[in-house]
Amino acid sequence: MSTPHVVVVMGVAGTGKTTVGPLLAAALGVPYAEGDDFHPPGNIAKMSAGTPLDDADRLPWLDAIGAWAHGRAGLGGVVSSSALKRAYRDR
Repeated sequence: MSTPHVVVVMGVAGTGKTTVGPLLAAALGVPYAEGDDFHPPGNIAKMSAGTPLDDADRLPWLDAIGAWAHGRAGLGGVVSSSALKRAYRDR
């Protein structure tokens, strides 16, 4: 039996991450985590006000997603993320 992987479903807004992610997780029998749920309150306030996030704003969000993924190592999981820049994915 192979060790379950953590899969990150990525794409720009509106591409279906929130549709595909839970379906994939269900098919694999692993938990799904919505990437937007990892944003700290300050980011949510900024986005709600229509202010774009900058790279510094995204760091705690990326770290939270990474912590979730690392915590699922060997257990498997699916998480969505719009981490489109290479530096975001590398983090």
